[in-house]
Amino acid sequence: MKPIDPIAAANLRTPEWYRTATRWTQLTLVENDPVKFDPDFWIDVFQRTRSNAVCLSAGGYIGFYPSRVPLHYVSKYLGDTDPFGRLVDGARSLGMHVMARVDPHAIHQDAADAHPEWIAVDKDGNPRRHWAFPDVWVTCAYGDYNNKFMPQVVKEITRDYDIDAIFANRWQGHGVCYCESCRTRFKGATGFDLPITSDVNDPAWRAWSGWRRDVLTRMVIAWDNDVKAIRPHASFIPNMGGESLMEFDIGLIEKHCPFLVVDHQGRRGLEPIWLAGRNAKRMRATFRDRPVVLITSIGPEEEYRWKDSVTTGAEIESWIANGVTHGMLPWFTKFNGVVPDERWVAPVAAGFEKHEKLQAMLEATTPTAEIAIIDPTTTLKNWARDERRQAEGDDLGFYHALIEAKLPFEFLSDEAMTAESLDRFKLVILANASNLSDAQCALLRDYAARGGSLIAAHETAMRDESGNARDAFALGDVFGVKRTALARGPVKNSYIVLSGEHPVNQGYEGAGRIIGGTKLAEVETVEGVQAPFVSIPDFPDLPMEEVYPREEPRGAAVVTRETAAGGRTVYIPWNIGGIFWQVLAADHQRLIENAVRWAMDGTPRVRVSGHSVLDIAVRESGDMLAVLLFNLTNPMMFKGPTRSIYPVGPHKVSIAIPEGRSVRDAQLLIAGRKAEYRTKGDTVEVDLPEIELLETVEVRWS
Repeated sequence: MKPIDPIAAANLRTPEWYRTATRWTQLTLVENDPVKFDPDFWIDVFQRTRSNAVCLSAGGYIGFYPSRVPLHYVSKYLGDTDPFGRLVDGARSLGMHVMARVDPHAIHQDAADAHPEWIAVDKDGNPRRHWAFPDVWVTCAYGDYNNKFMPQVVKEITRDYDIDAIFANRWQGHGVCYCESCRTRFKGATGFDLPITSDVNDPAWRAWSGWRRDVLTRMVIAWDNDVKAIRPHASFIPNMGGESLMEFDIGLIEKHCPFLVVDHQGRRGLEPIWLAGRNAKRMRATFRDRPVVLITSIGPEEEYRWKDSVTTGAEIESWIANGVTHGMLPWFTKFNGVVPDERWVAPVAAGFEKHEKLQAMLEATTPTAEIAIIDPTTTLKNWARDERRQAEGDDLGFYHALIEAKLPFEFLSDEAMTAESLDRFKLVILANASNLSDAQCALLRDYAARGGSLIAAHETAMRDESGNARDAFALGDVFGVKRTALARGPVKNSYIVLSGEHPVNQGYEGAGRIIGGTKLAEVETVEGVQAPFVSIPDFPDLPMEEVYPREEPRGAAVVTRETAAGGRTVYIPWNIGGIFWQVLAADHQRLIENAVRWAMDGTPRVRVSGHSVLDIAVRESGDMLAVLLFNLTNPMMFKGPTRSIYPVGPHKVSIAIPEGRSVRDAQLLIAGRKAEYRTKGDTVEVDLPEIELLETVEVRWS
């Protein structure tokens, strides 16, 4: 068989192998697969999807090879077969990279009987049976099971099979473990008893978060060292989501994780498709140049976990393609080697084909934007993992508001902020970065002093890095306000009044007021600022006869300022991002967009016009600029699965021509043809007759 990808094949078994592992197939075997599945079908899937890398079930909870490690359970159907080895050989015959998957989150009864200390314990002192399969036991991720037993499995697989990496799934544990080992070690390290709740204000909870981070980080290092001692080119790759950046030391991730895998396999409920690409921005916010892979499930990702199922083809392709739009490498996963429903194969292949068409451009360019939203890592670290989405509502609201405005933007982690990283952007947005250190506030203050523009909302900088309330708003001098009270709420029936003529309150013709937020801080303004919106003091929402204002408007609801250095600032002392994300009120989207466009103080470098909802990314190199346009215009944008794709058009993409350059040519990379364009002064305009799901305008300069 000919190699699928000659470039990938040329990099086999080298330290840089992962750089050419750009399209992944993952097969998670089930226990009876050794006698049920067809390995040749899967080797054909590798080829049909243009995959050049595979992730294959090897061991941990169940071994799919003839393991010799004591107490390592192997499939009872294994017999004299080696399904893992068969698939490894098939992939290598195609010139593919190979990663072995292990899952250490549960054990069978024989291991539990021999080592009860391997079992996780709940806060009532009960060993934890598996929540979905009570015949087995949940493991403690912080003790001997992961630190003594699993290294034996990792070393055996690495030694006996031709692989490039070990990939671990569900390796981080499932909350606080109250086993005797964890109690003793945590008490000795921190002086605290293990926390009973996940209250971010509990010092024991915060201490546990730090202790867990340290334990798991050291485990990543140990497993990586074990792999490299056997195969120097190989690595241990932990399965990570965006929230995992809150759980490890950044320097250690840089050293031990050559690429990052995001296990956000699809959307659920009312989540939008753009959450796929958001993962890329979040990872780039901390690791700007590290390859990032997005796992896509072929089934619906709902709480009921139909893991051995197939969702619509449009949904699968859209999730893959939105990740690709923002630079993520595609990876699909299938649970169960038996395939009773093949409807997923074609949409996976279509999504992977889009990546193949864009791969050369993606590798030659880097993401760029004039706007950054701060990823509030310092704040989110203080929240329990399962509760962080609640804390992210403000950021999600700003994210969607900018998408509706067709404004491209990036993320920047507050933990990765430097003068240099901030200066890449014309405008920096802090949707609700409530916890910031003095040093982080100083970086933002200095950025504004150099002429950078800032937008902040809600409780930004009202607390220090540990979550303690400050006596004053740490960035009040930048925004021209003094805090008089922290946010209160939830408040019902609140309103803000348009005040004077200002670009930030334009577009509300016929309205004297709009709805306000539900969590309201109080501030006083200083001289030299403007207040385009003013708050109406609270009044009852029932009985209906009592629903009228009692007092005249007072207190700034939006504060704008032009700085001496030439920048602009906007401060909104209420939860505009969070309440927009919850309610999606058009007036709030307009207010966010108005604030952003005013703070930008000029024409954006890239403008897109047309009747649609688009998720836009911009990438560039020395001699080219690419605008990727992902079509979100769909009645299923907020409720999946997407039934079909609704093409939109026409559109016009306007791009500022760099000084001293001219347009050499323009291409539509997905359509595979030249683009129609014209130059007007210092701008090139490219016509797009239609966007189906994804199109990319590539302009080359001379």
